[in-house]
Amino acid sequence: MTQIITALSEVSEHYEALFVDLWGCVHNGVRALPEAVLALQTYRKKGGKVVLVTNSPRPRAGVKKQLLNFGVPNDAWDTIATSGDSARLAMFNGIIGDRLYLIGQPGEERFFKPIRVIKNPISISMVPLSEATGIVCTGPQDPMADPNILRPQFLLAKQMGLKLLCANPDIVVDRGHIREWCAGALAKVYTEMGGESLYFGKPHAPIYDLARRRLADLGTDIPDCSILAIGDGLVTDIAGAIGENFDSLFITGGLAAAETRTAKDPDKDLLIEYLKKEKSCPTFSIGHLR
Repeated sequence: MTQIITALSEVSEHYEALFVDLWGCVHNGVRALPEAVLALQTYRKKGGKVVLVTNSPRPRAGVKKQLLNFGVPNDAWDTIATSGDSARLAMFNGIIGDRLYLIGQPGEERFFKPIRVIKNPISISMVPLSEATGIVCTGPQDPMADPNILRPQFLLAKQMGLKLLCANPDIVVDRGHIREWCAGALAKVYTEMGGESLYFGKPHAPIYDLARRRLADLGTDIPDCSILAIGDGLVTDIAGAIGENFDSLFITGGLAAAETRTAKDPDKDLLIEYLKKEKSCPTFSIGHLR
């Protein structure tokens, strides 16, 4: 059974590093969450390392810029691992070929900007679906539209035998008080239609391999047993943590706020019921990161 806590400081002294989700934990898609920022700043002042592990399809430089725009200061974290960077590593190693069809919003073409950590990245061109060797999905063109709107394109892609590289496995995200579809919802439709989707964000292993490398780049050698993973998604953050043998802290006031009736703290009985229904068991639970 999960242990409900009221502050990160109640358990943080047992961990040398935190793998922290962003959306719903540190910011709400519009602005920073002050209590969360303060909790991370306090943890770092005591010597802990904070790796922001996000299913954002953006490169980490883009996420850093976004954080500043939201009001999350640089002293609240040490480094960033993004689903986008994890996916780009695989893409530039040729996992879905060199002629790619993009599903995403305007501006997402930067996903194809060469990545320096690969010595000999393949040369990639963006093409129409009918000419593609693979699909890159950074997110829906319209995050409010039903993901099934792409079924005609996905039918053609399936017939062509194309693989879909999903740069963000999240199904939904809350931007302020508005819930939006993410790339994971489109990949789910494609998979259910019989297509093959490749995932590189939480809960899948590649992003955790990248997060460990980012942590090692800080000059620290921290074992998995000394890492606490924090997030508001049971099927992404918590499932990923369990799969990697990390202890986990579930933020109930994010995606599951309604199910757990979280205002400041979750309703204990509803939380236990919800976790049983979802077949999940985070090490700890808290209403909001603070």
